[in-house]
Amino acid sequence: MSQNLNLAAIGNGTIAALIDKNGRINWCCWPRIDGDPIFSALLGGEEPEAGFFDVLLDGQVAATRTYRHNTAIIETVLENADGAKLRIVDYAPRFKLYDRMYRPAMLVRRLEPISGTCRVTIRLRPHFNWGEQRPKPVRGSNHMRFSGEDFTLRATTDLPIVYVMEERPFVLSQAATFVLGPDEPFASSVADTTHSFESRTQDYWSEWVRYLSVPFEWQDAVIRAAISLKLCAFEETGGIVAALTTSIPEAPNTVRNWDYRHSWLRDSYFTVRALNQLGATRTMEDYIRYLTTIIASEPSGRLSPVYSIVPGTHLEERFAPALPGFRGMGPVRVGNQAAEQVQNDGYGHVVLAAAQMFFDERLPKRGDKALFNLLEGVGARAAEFAFEPDAGLWELRGRRRVHTFSAVMGWAACDRLARIARVLDLPDRVTFWADHANDIRQRVLAFAWSEEKGSFVDADVDGQLDASLLLLAELGFVRPDDPRYIATVECIGRDLKRNGYLMRYANEDDFGLPESSFTICSFWYACALDLIGRREEAREMFTSLLARRNEAGLLSEDIDNQTLDLWGNIPQTYSMVGLIDTAMRLSKTWEEAFWRGS
Repeated sequence: MSQNLNLAAIGNGTIAALIDKNGRINWCCWPRIDGDPIFSALLGGEEPEAGFFDVLLDGQVAATRTYRHNTAIIETVLENADGAKLRIVDYAPRFKLYDRMYRPAMLVRRLEPISGTCRVTIRLRPHFNWGEQRPKPVRGSNHMRFSGEDFTLRATTDLPIVYVMEERPFVLSQAATFVLGPDEPFASSVADTTHSFESRTQDYWSEWVRYLSVPFEWQDAVIRAAISLKLCAFEETGGIVAALTTSIPEAPNTVRNWDYRHSWLRDSYFTVRALNQLGATRTMEDYIRYLTTIIASEPSGRLSPVYSIVPGTHLEERFAPALPGFRGMGPVRVGNQAAEQVQNDGYGHVVLAAAQMFFDERLPKRGDKALFNLLEGVGARAAEFAFEPDAGLWELRGRRRVHTFSAVMGWAACDRLARIARVLDLPDRVTFWADHANDIRQRVLAFAWSEEKGSFVDADVDGQLDASLLLLAELGFVRPDDPRYIATVECIGRDLKRNGYLMRYANEDDFGLPESSFTICSFWYACALDLIGRREEAREMFTSLLARRNEAGLLSEDIDNQTLDLWGNIPQTYSMVGLIDTAMRLSKTWEEAFWRGS
């Protein structure tokens, strides 16, 4: 099990926070998941002086951290050599209130002495403007205020304020609570109110999980992955971030470190699809609402590959010099230059993300002709740009080619539109889109198969092996028993595997040779092995990937090829999606495992 990035996540669809194994909150953006990190010790170098919230138990010798069963509530227990034990409970409130979801920009931290004399020091050290401003607390009667340029953070507590402001050690003799939130008075009892919040938040998550259609095997892993994906959805607009963090490098001491707190059309589709498989379709419905705003904001029809979770917000990439970076490995990036790129697979991912809306009888509002008309505009661009050179799904910054995957996603857009038109009983549109799909498919097959390499390749010029080719059968572009697909899977397994896990590709890109394995690619490989009839190998690969999760059950973007440590932003939706997809494919059915007793 990797000890690198040993973080757990909490959140509520508005904000999220990461907590280390000792209960330190070392990452939290405010007042939404792509905002200014009020806690950014994660990017503060080896020993940051600010940007965190922790509780120090005198003489601590051990710490255990667990999620409360089937929730996004974390319990951390600290213990010292004298047997004193302290429990820390962390969560972001989320529950139904007045017929709508209550999900404020708020963190609740409850401290509870379990045994012995718990002498503690509380260090609450937020900072603002990406580490440039370290506000001094201003004392109130039962709260502290930290003021920045754009907002004020209020910490309300039933502890003596002086101990917290001056970081004085004291004996915690009874349960105490902190509420971090907007600068608004807390009009009722902190203990009573947060006790209700905690209970209702636990009930919400337990109920949400209860209705997931989980596989028989690996249920705990799938449930944790599903909750993690839910934490990456910004419900106010429906946008879905690729990860909760920015600038954690893909490998030690590399400049490959990007801001993933934004909504990629590609990553969001994969997230929607994974949750749909589990029966959690609400995220899809919210995301379609987000997409309609995105599409309406682009009168030319040309879509960017990535958008802010609040459409219309620009994503110019800049550096945050006050933060040294993860383990000092800067630079820390804010925004993402990928928004300026041409990545033509996005049109297909938009259509695929919306397709289930037309087929799922459970939905209160299914896809209709108005949505179909909107998607036809996207499909027209998919067909138009299918063979236009682009940066590809791996976002190459220095070279454009006609990429196989992008062209295949153009085919997928047309193919799904034909299927949707059939459901809507629009025979002329069925023929129109089916003809486009067939034309694109024939053109792709003409350049994507390489007799010389004995496999499909990633582009029309200087084509190489690329892990995205593993998805050709999953998308329905070729059959799993097509000899060309089987040969491609075998070539990829032979040439892209490093110490048991897959690279995206093995050739140099804008930054030289990649150094780490891209986690989702190994999940794709496991699924591809199963598709071609090698299930036992697929299960072995999946079991190995599960072992790479951190202690909280989360995966980041990358796996170090030598140490097998986790690297890259976390929790990475791609990786958690891969876990769900592969588990759903490889698990024994409930009938096989239970009723048949096998």
